[in-house]
Amino acid sequence: MTVTYTARVANAKFCGFSKLLLAWKGSIYKVLYKEFLAFFAMYTATSVTYRFFLDDDQKRYFEKLAIYCNHYASLIPMSFVLGFYVTLVVNRWWNQYTSIPLPDRLMCVLSGGLQGNDERGRLLRRTMMRYASLSALLILRSVSTAVFKRFPTMDHVVEAGFMTREERKKFEGLHSPYNKYWIPCVWFTNLAAVARCEGRIKDDHTLKLLLQELNGFRGKCSMLFHYDMISVPLVYTQVVTLAVYSFFLVCLIGRQFLDPGQGYPGHDLDLYVPIFTLLQFFFYAGWLKVAEQLINPFGEDDDDFETNWLIDRNFQVSMMAVDEMYGDLPMMERDRYWNDSNPRPPYTAATLFVLRKPSFQGSTFDMAIPKEEMHFQPLEDIAENLEESGTRHPNMALFNRLLHAAPSPTGFMGGALCRTSAQLQRLYHSPSNDRCSSEDEEDEEEKSCKIGKGGSLPSGLGQDIQSTVCSFREDKSPRTPLVDVQFGEELGRRGGNFSAGGSRDVKRVEGVQRDEDGFEAESEETSVAPVSLLPPPPPSSREISTRPASATPITSRHRSAFLFPPTAQSSLEHCSSQPVICHPRAMPPIPKPPSTGNKMSLLTVPSYIEPQRFRSVSMGSEFTGS
Repeated sequence: MTVTYTARVANAKFCGFSKLLLAWKGSIYKVLYKEFLAFFAMYTATSVTYRFFLDDDQKRYFEKLAIYCNHYASLIPMSFVLGFYVTLVVNRWWNQYTSIPLPDRLMCVLSGGLQGNDERGRLLRRTMMRYASLSALLILRSVSTAVFKRFPTMDHVVEAGFMTREERKKFEGLHSPYNKYWIPCVWFTNLAAVARCEGRIKDDHTLKLLLQELNGFRGKCSMLFHYDMISVPLVYTQVVTLAVYSFFLVCLIGRQFLDPGQGYPGHDLDLYVPIFTLLQFFFYAGWLKVAEQLINPFGEDDDDFETNWLIDRNFQVSMMAVDEMYGDLPMMERDRYWNDSNPRPPYTAATLFVLRKPSFQGSTFDMAIPKEEMHFQPLEDIAENLEESGTRHPNMALFNRLLHAAPSPTGFMGGALCRTSAQLQRLYHSPSNDRCSSEDEEDEEEKSCKIGKGGSLPSGLGQDIQSTVCSFREDKSPRTPLVDVQFGEELGRRGGNFSAGGSRDVKRVEGVQRDEDGFEAESEETSVAPVSLLPPPPPSSREISTRPASATPITSRHRSAFLFPPTAQSSLEHCSSQPVICHPRAMPPIPKPPSTGNKMSLLTVPSYIEPQRFRSVSMGSEFTGS
């Protein structure tokens, strides 16, 4: 009987496997003790001969031989050869077990598919199931020594009741040089066809299902036959056996304790008994014995398959299922939980701890999410955020890389660039079209728009123009976001000439101001003299503005009057070359004013009481006028 210790290791506990070391049946001691005693006897005989029967010259020669053997014994790949071989054998062993034909599926289909409670129906079911059991017996008799010892001849098979004398005559009358375990399966299919013609198998689908189960049963019989015929290649088994035996034959000489007085390296101690060599033999030789037992599990070893027990079990169960249990049903009645919507079987006192454990709901059941992140967002906002992340994020990342490569922040330009980077980061994370407000509501002279910390991105950055213009106050007070920076459309009626490259006018209306984008804002008619930070136009211009740039009025505290001309002759100071940063809001087309010649648009900033605290930085590239 196969050694079973599963219940003894059901729970992991202290020294759980240690108690298994005391078992004898199926143990490594029972398998290996003869080889172990033989190896130890040969080692002892060699040691005694070296110590007591050799003269000095012979001892010196034996010592050199021992050192040589011990040095080159490591060239034998014991672990690799044995490990791969045992892995192959264990996989083969389990596959052979799963190939043993079991009649459970077949008997269930046969009991439910072949109808008839009379003598004829009972005879058909029992005969067909007996043919299946006979096929399994014939194949196990061919591969298992234990089954063959039980049924050595066909007379024993007939006497055991698996085959009638008439069936034996027909079986032996079919001449074939090959194993004829498949003949009962053909008899089964012929009987199934007869039952279908008699109407005992109601439809073709049931017949098909029955034959499919029979083919699966026959396929397992065929696999057992092929496992028996196709073994692990003999050369591999020979290599493993030679590796183990040659290694330990070398160890008989190389692992001897030599005379410590000779001063050989590693031989300072004489223990007489090679403890670690014996352990190594126990492990490696035991590994080889494992493969030797598992390579053919249809023998009579302690851990081989109980094939005779399987034959008895399968035959008894299958006959009961198709005969005694056919049409045998217990009376149906209501179960004890008939009116219980939440049925729960009872627990014993030893299993009450299960009730104290909460039911598993999933790994994210206890996950905590902030309350402000639990609200659904409108689809319009989601689409807008996706558009912003797809259009603005790559440009912002590129601009940050350019700023990180800028000069040292100790100078004027370096500090301005760092502050510009921080400003644009805040603009990117919190875009806004809020109106600009003055720093002091009570101060009438500072009611013009400012670029404060945390302001919104100028509309000029949304154009297809590589330009960035920022101004900063050096105080730490919060600023109101900046609205779009617009180009002047025309200023002829005010006496100023602006570039014809796509600029537009900021319309002034007392009380209400409306730009070309349709934004409305309340404004106060306040004129503040701006200060120009740009040089005058070059003398090559065909037309000189009749009005100074500083006279350009800034009338609204809600709209910035910063103008960005796309002229190629711009003398703006080039601090960086920033790609286009698209504004999330679609910009309307910019109308062109009548061309009056080459004109220069000037960047102006409003003047304040403390102009030394206000600085303006203009960064741009050469523009091409349209």
